[in-house]
Amino acid sequence: MARSDVSAARGPAYVSLMHGPDTFSLSPAVLSKLGIPIERLCARAGVATSNAWATSDFFRIWAAAEEEFHDPGAGLRFGDEGIARGYGVAAIVALHAPDFRSALAALSRYKSLTCPEVVEVEVKGAEAVVRYRWLQATGPAPRLLVDMTMASLRQLARRGTAGTVAPIRLELTRRPSDEALLRRHFDCPIVFGAAIDAMAFDRAALDVPFLTADGGAFAHVLDGLEQRVRDGEGFPAVVGEMRVAIARQLSEGGQPSVAAVAGRLKMSTRTLQRRLHGLGTSFQEQLAGVRRTTANRLLAATELDTVAIAMLVGFVEPNSFVRAFRRWERTTPTRWRDRLADDHRVSKGASS
Repeated sequence: MARSDVSAARGPAYVSLMHGPDTFSLSPAVLSKLGIPIERLCARAGVATSNAWATSDFFRIWAAAEEEFHDPGAGLRFGDEGIARGYGVAAIVALHAPDFRSALAALSRYKSLTCPEVVEVEVKGAEAVVRYRWLQATGPAPRLLVDMTMASLRQLARRGTAGTVAPIRLELTRRPSDEALLRRHFDCPIVFGAAIDAMAFDRAALDVPFLTADGGAFAHVLDGLEQRVRDGEGFPAVVGEMRVAIARQLSEGGQPSVAAVAGRLKMSTRTLQRRLHGLGTSFQEQLAGVRRTTANRLLAATELDTVAIAMLVGFVEPNSFVRAFRRWERTTPTRWRDRLADDHRVSKGASS
């Protein structure tokens, strides 16, 4: 089966075919945590300090970082730390997936919506191969960036599955170098001179459940909903229980359908809809309410971008999320977050 066929079906392989933005972004806060001041890197790379760079400038920045560190293991360390400390937004979204297959699909989709990079997953025989393509690159990606990307993927698989999933082969386009270091880190054969940078896994790894679903950014949202149900505040019992079920369905990367939620509540779809109708509400109304609550809390408590939050609350398209948010709050997610930050600064200033 061709990649385009299986991706359309979200089957054994997935590659996002959407054309995303033409620039990459980097968080200065994240880079400073890794010990890389963005201003110094930009100056060394000869590019303007910004929050979005074309591929050529993005590569120059990471090449400058490679020169600054003079450490062949820096990219491996950054990749591991980024996952462990929750620096990468794409990884945060992927870690909420129900299994490794869905995590790779989420990673691929997030990348396609936010930068000119494609993550392909192809199943062939007993293997699942994950490939990274830099769509607008005119030369090879810097070694530090490649190492960081591959280490991040390995750590994503390990953390999500509690060490169950590990790569069986790493393929690198560069010439042989530091093979012993790479073998120790990835604990698998290393192939140099490959056509594209890629990592291979056993095909069966795609179906391994992710133990990190229902956690992280969603933890405080679920706790808040469950507390309200326990206290009997705000909602009739069946509505409160359903809202918790919807939140859990979203947090685990599942589709928030009435059938899936009814199954969680151990009742038929017809019974759930009948009971909701009797209470003067509907599944769609309550789904919108949970999405609104979750989105607001994620905007307030995290630095996740609009694309990531849209995916986490179950919207296929970020634009659909923005339209829904405007209906809820009469403003955009970005302006809502900015206004909240302004109110916080005013409140803090008044109390000091």
